[in-house]
Amino acid sequence: MKKLFLIIGAPGSGKTTDASIIAEKNDNIVHYSTGDMLREEVASGSALGKEIDAYISKGALVPLEIIVNTIVSAINNAPVDNVLIDGYPRSTEQMTAFDELVSKEDNIELTSVIEVRVSQEVARQRILGRRAEAAPGEERSDDSEEVFNDRMKIYTDPLAEIQDFYTKKNLLKVIDGARTLEEVVADMEAFVKSKI
Repeated sequence: MKKLFLIIGAPGSGKTTDASIIAEKNDNIVHYSTGDMLREEVASGSALGKEIDAYISKGALVPLEIIVNTIVSAINNAPVDNVLIDGYPRSTEQMTAFDELVSKEDNIELTSVIEVRVSQEVARQRILGRRAEAAPGEERSDDSEEVFNDRMKIYTDPLAEIQDFYTKKNLLKVIDGARTLEEVVADMEAFVKSKI
């Protein structure tokens, strides 16, 4: 049985970094970022990758079917039983579709949804700061102020509904993401280990 932890948080909340550090430190935990899974598909140059790229470059959401299939396939093929996936769900449609799909999968249990919570101001400083620190040619195309505002709106619009849905299922765990990286990672790692 695969134990799945979904990690949500605003752009710049640090969720991808937190999850990857925890996976590096623990042999029995693997981490996938939906962003990374989609970017790898784009880099492969496949037809699906080109389709995904058309959405990502505009800061728009990739269609549901593509994402859900990518995620379920990654979980089923994971080399260990404890899987952290960050950046999902990003909409109530994604949440509902994923919930329906996972409930039919005998070998996947959604163990918890961890929200790394930061204020919009902290998120903005981190994202736009990341752009300033990038070497020429290394800037991520999605790190401009305008795209940040769009991404933030895409994140915050369905957030209350997502929080409510997982709270009712007793699955939501909120972690304060405005602290130091070490503190956030220690908190998240202790919580994940308590569930596996």
